[in-house]
Amino acid sequence: MHPNCSAITGVVCGVRVEDIEDPLMQKIRYMDKLIDELAKGRKMEKILR
Repeated sequence: MHPNCSAITGVVCGVRVEDIEDPLMQKIRYMDKLIDELAKGRKMEKILR
């Protein structure tokens, strides 16, 4: 995982990524959010602000 992955915020499937308590599920949602944003054409630097 990228060291700045905790900077990823937002909602995935109706759940706020930063509010997930289970560390494994939070990492999965980080990756899901990252893939969604990359698919929309956003740059990695913008996502990991």
